[in-house]
Amino acid sequence: MPNRPFRTSSEWTVLRILQWANGYLKKREIESPRAAAEILLAHALGTDRVYLYMHHDQPLEKPELALFKTFIQRRLQGEPVAYIVGHKGFWSLDLRVTPAVLIPRPETERLVEAALAWLAGRVSEPAADIMDLGTGSGAVVLAMAAEAGGHRLVASDVSPEAITIARRNAVAAGVAGRVRFFVGDWLRALRRGPIFDLIVSNPPYVATDEWLRLQPEIVRYEPRLALDGDADGLRCYRAIIETAHQHLKPGGALMMEIGCSQREAVRRIAEGSGGYEAFSCVKDYGGHDRVVTMQKKNIASIYKDC
Repeated sequence: MPNRPFRTSSEWTVLRILQWANGYLKKREIESPRAAAEILLAHALGTDRVYLYMHHDQPLEKPELALFKTFIQRRLQGEPVAYIVGHKGFWSLDLRVTPAVLIPRPETERLVEAALAWLAGRVSEPAADIMDLGTGSGAVVLAMAAEAGGHRLVASDVSPEAITIARRNAVAAGVAGRVRFFVGDWLRALRRGPIFDLIVSNPPYVATDEWLRLQPEIVRYEPRLALDGDADGLRCYRAIIETAHQHLKPGGALMMEIGCSQREAVRRIAEGSGGYEAFSCVKDYGGHDRVVTMQKKNIASIYKDC
């Protein structure tokens, strides 16, 4: 279909406007053009993608067409679809997202899986104290709250705006009573002492030079604070690893998402801290290193090392 202005509702059905938008976005090399067109049209109509397939011959009204056109223009300018529609699916949740928080990635679901598996393997107390550092939209901690009831969950982020969004997502997910949120810079706001059985985090891990080379839509729209891990991408790992063991109970674990080439660097940081043992790493479903786990070193091991 040639590119031409939107016209009357009788001329533009759901199917026809999707065909036009798919070609329009594809020609301009927009990633996943068909999916983007469907999500944006469903949002313009206040419905879901299934409805589009069931009502493909439905004509669109002029206000609907005009709204869809603004969404297409925003996507052409590089704005991520999730920010245009204001939400993103993660795990079994539909999370509110704004440019104040990182858009949840499918790879991060591997962190949730690993955390749930670790909790399921506990043979002592059934209820665990869990901390999510740098919670952002709340994706990880809320997925855990939805899947594993009975645990005591706490989440923090240095961004007050992120905490506001995470709290709203907790309410929408029906788990607001299971998670406590607070603003804090990693573990600095906590008193010393063994508090948690498990600490999880998806910290910024992209090296600054690499961040500058990411897709323009990421650099221009997503929060740098949630992505840029400084010159080598490891600054936040150092900050977390150096202090997390002080806040873990005996047998407690620290679990973090990593970049696909960072396993050995993070392992060396853990070994250098002297506070951990049993370092391990699991891959994501693309075959890349994704989640590292390290257990708090027990007292006997510490004395042995001395």
